[in-house]
Amino acid sequence: MSTKYKTAQNPLILRCHRLMEAFAKSGDERDFYLDRAEGYLLFVDLDKNQQELDALDEEVKNYPDKYVAIPKLTFYESKKIMEGFVNEKVYDIDTKEKLLDIIQSKEARENFLEFLYDHLAELEKWQQYYQERARVRIIEWLRAQQLQFVFEEDLDLPRATIEKLKKELFANKVGRDLVAARKTLSAKAATYYSNEALNPRPKRGRPPKQVAKVENEPQLTQDFYSMVPLPLRPFLFAPDISSFSSSIFSSKFESERESAEQLKASKLSPLQKLDELSRKLASLRSLTAGVRTTPLPQKDVAPVEDEGDEELELPTQGESSKKSSQASAPKKAVKKKS
Repeated sequence: MSTKYKTAQNPLILRCHRLMEAFAKSGDERDFYLDRAEGYLLFVDLDKNQQELDALDEEVKNYPDKYVAIPKLTFYESKKIMEGFVNEKVYDIDTKEKLLDIIQSKEARENFLEFLYDHLAELEKWQQYYQERARVRIIEWLRAQQLQFVFEEDLDLPRATIEKLKKELFANKVGRDLVAARKTLSAKAATYYSNEALNPRPKRGRPPKQVAKVENEPQLTQDFYSMVPLPLRPFLFAPDISSFSSSIFSSKFESERESAEQLKASKLSPLQKLDELSRKLASLRSLTAGVRTTPLPQKDVAPVEDEGDEELELPTQGESSKKSSQASAPKKAVKKKS
């Protein structure tokens, strides 16, 4: 059974970050779907109850041309990506040999990432390389589905305009501002079907000066979906991903937080790690020293009697030294009169 659904009046506004996450996590036990009408993603979460899963399965079967399954990354594809990175981007011979051995071992993707987390320079190169390869793979798949799309991260439009385009996705008559914005989207969508999208060429000319790298996170807009059936709403896949570096390559690293923690730990140099260990040992010694030290017995102090409103006058420095000298001087013996 298949019923005709509404047609979008402009290219779908998709998020490349989310698609990259779905492509990376799609596997034998994880299924993802892309809705062709509005562009939302579905994640078949097996932790849901059986009734919800049956309703999802029925909805997908009833509209096979509306929901497209995200392809699963096979072992050979992932191996090809890792080998391409090692051969093209890794220049140290020992590191290259070590990575090639890891690729041939079991759990290659997980061990590959764990090794890179200990080598920050290689990790940064890998993230850039994986971004480019994953983006090309996603564009190839979307082109095979004959979808008109744009990536929201690539748009140079005001946030309010993008949100308005999402809200008025199926509207035939819109204002002049949206008419111009739709033309901009159509022109941008055509670029994804060019050869340049699949084979990006480096820019010609003199290379720019080396400056500090500044990462500008894209200002992403809110999601607006008006045609999500009720049985599918619990399965909407909408992670808040705003950086390519947070996209993962292995299902072992379930969340961005885990990847960020490992990345933060890997940024410490050997000297910094040694200093951190020294500080921990010093704090541990101070704690043990405090435990071993026995407190001195305290003498009982007689309570001071309150003498009314009389104020206690502290002696000056001269008076205190004078009194102390008088107290220390020996007292003369006083003869008693007979």
